[in-house]
Amino acid sequence: MPPRHTTQPSGTAGASARAEHERRRRNRVAHTRARHPRLGGLLLALGEAPQHERNWERGAEGEEEVARSLARRCREDVVLLHDRRLPGRRANIDHIAVAPSGVWVIDTKRYRGKVRVRKPLFGQPSLEIAGRDKTALVQSLTKQVAAVREALSAQRMAAPVQGAFCFVDADLPLLGTLSVNGFLALYQRRLAKRLNAPGPLTAAEIRAVAELLAERFPAR
Repeated sequence: MPPRHTTQPSGTAGASARAEHERRRRNRVAHTRARHPRLGGLLLALGEAPQHERNWERGAEGEEEVARSLARRCREDVVLLHDRRLPGRRANIDHIAVAPSGVWVIDTKRYRGKVRVRKPLFGQPSLEIAGRDKTALVQSLTKQVAAVREALSAQRMAAPVQGAFCFVDADLPLLGTLSVNGFLALYQRRLAKRLNAPGPLTAAEIRAVAELLAERFPAR
């Protein structure tokens, strides 16, 4: 997917997830053949990949789908960066979008089931997907947003930065917009609508911010 208004590479959506899937697949194949020198090939042909391995492949497919959807729906001045490395960490940022409304740090998730936000009388809200506590996703996105804000602040660049979850298969509420810790939970179409909204950044500012972030958070 070609970059928009930036000389830096836009990155390949899902690259990190695909690399992790391939690493796990190779390890499984090597382990099976080592334990069963004669029957390893047959066992691999007849057996299914374990769930944890398939999850990485599904995750990569979800990131690729979101990248295609945003490229198709977003206006021309929105710069999309995919699969960006967080310096000094093993984690990555799935997508960074620089739009007139500011910088969006986007975490793509391909879970099945209902997405809910529980708000207790005391304490922090929690994120629940298919009945399971997934609040750790919120904590991870919080760190990603903080890293992007720090990168801009270090260069004295003023641009609003916000985070969002983009769900591919999960069930979001039909009415209203779900939010947890200030992060919106959206489908691709509604996310693109947010990115296309007017905002304070000019075309020149969008290009400058995108150039900085593409350099600070390199593609895989």
